[in-house]
Amino acid sequence: MAIKTLGAKAAAALDQELMSTCAFSIDQLMELAGLSVSQAVYRVHPLNKGRRVLVACGPGNNGGDGLVAARHLFYYGYQPSIFYPKRSKNELYQRLAKQLEDLEVPFVDDFQMALGQTDHIVDAIFGFSFSGEVREPFPAVIKALQETQLSVTSVDAPSSWDIENGPPSSGLGSAFMPTTLVSLTAPKPLVKHFKGRHFIGGRYASPCHTSTLD
Repeated sequence: MAIKTLGAKAAAALDQELMSTCAFSIDQLMELAGLSVSQAVYRVHPLNKGRRVLVACGPGNNGGDGLVAARHLFYYGYQPSIFYPKRSKNELYQRLAKQLEDLEVPFVDDFQMALGQTDHIVDAIFGFSFSGEVREPFPAVIKALQETQLSVTSVDAPSSWDIENGPPSSGLGSAFMPTTLVSLTAPKPLVKHFKGRHFIGGRYASPCHTSTLD
């Protein structure tokens, strides 16, 4: 059975419609997304495999999803830590970060060192709006993700992958294949290149939105 996918422009348009016509707030959508990521981690990396989870967050919505997921993982009994080198000044992201700080979830500065002290990684760096080159300070992080032997769960897209065309043909990110992918709302075209365990969750569209899918 062919998998229906949602391209970057259609995914952005659907989010806008959910926040306008359907009256969802971005807070609600991010909470649903982060919750679904935490549930996927619980499925693929149960507590008995190790409680330490390193969540790598980018500056945008994908990073916000990661912050929400970390909060839920904390309440499940995990010991999350957060790598969040480019904090957004947006009030929503600041509130999400403070919620974690109030729980005394540690924020780490050295990603490579943190890798040696974790059992699982959540890749919440870049989402469906990513394009172009990976900018500092993330090239070293992507390199570490593609070289680690630890299991990795990516949020909506493996970071550094092109949403339409998948992994780069060469260079940084070309060898990055996460263990798990959590597609939000619907799979993106890159999913045809993905070889791991795949979940769909986060934002639930009504039947009238299914025509948006390719």
